[in-house]
Amino acid sequence: MTPEQCRAARGLANISQADLAKAATVGLSTVRNFEAGRSIPVANNLTAMVQAMERLGVVFIAENGGGAGVRLAKPKG
Repeated sequence: MTPEQCRAARGLANISQADLAKAATVGLSTVRNFEAGRSIPVANNLTAMVQAMERLGVVFIAENGGGAGVRLAKPKG
């Protein structure tokens, strides 16, 4: 996940930085600094942030020549 994907994912999921930090059990400063490009979280914190977003239905799209991105999964049912 890139900082840009993180910001976009939060927008799609309609959650704040504080909400993401709580859902991922990481410090708010971890989210803020990552999104601002000031630091890269340790691997387990970054994984926790990705997993928290995925639980909210965010799908991360890898760089595939068209640019990395995010989208919301179709609701099941």
